[in-house]
Amino acid sequence: MVAPGAGGELVRAVELGIGHDLPVCPPVTFAVRPGDAVAVVGANGAGKSTLLRTVVGLLDPLAGQLQVLGRDVDERSVEFRAAVAADLGDDAFFPALTAREHLLLTCCGHGVGEPAEVVDALLEEFGLTARAEALPAALSSGQRRRLLLAAALARPRSLLVLDEPEQRLDAGMRRALIRRLVEEREIGGAVLLATHDPAVVLGAATCGLLITEGSAEVVEPDAAAAAIEAL
Repeated sequence: MVAPGAGGELVRAVELGIGHDLPVCPPVTFAVRPGDAVAVVGANGAGKSTLLRTVVGLLDPLAGQLQVLGRDVDERSVEFRAAVAADLGDDAFFPALTAREHLLLTCCGHGVGEPAEVVDALLEEFGLTARAEALPAALSSGQRRRLLLAAALARPRSLLVLDEPEQRLDAGMRRALIRRLVEEREIGGAVLLATHDPAVVLGAATCGLLITEGSAEVVEPDAAAAAIEAL
């Protein structure tokens, strides 16, 4: 686990303006510390995915201050890449690698010890053991989503960034995901996720970041879950 940034904050966003060329939501201010699970909630188009992509360095902020690990975001930094694991829901696979080979490549690329054992455990946890030798094109949509989640969890990390991880998961796997997120923060990791599932917020989040057309505010998990229910 990589040491957290200055002041114990893994993410610090102050009056952060986000968008591609134009703002997509009001400026947001929040922090993510070890042990936090911050659920970003709001209507479709509110800017949740754009915020996550900005935090992981795929988009530049339009205004304000954003720091990850106590410094400006630089996805080219070895420290940044070693500490931040993300699943943004993009089906980005090597078409010629099996599910098992994808996870082994992730483990080996990040220096994980006993990679075969780690991969076997993840395949079992995400119900992919029987499909371990299948290519991505032969997997169902839900199986591909589970493989993306497994890959994010296969490597060391201080910050886990997930964009609607509950999508395409059945009820049992959603409950397993909630347990995983709780475990992540209980061992000192941190989670920043966008979600439309109130059960995920209530079961795993320590707070919510509610983005609406006119404001963005940090709220308690129950208020974030209620906001989802009201959408």
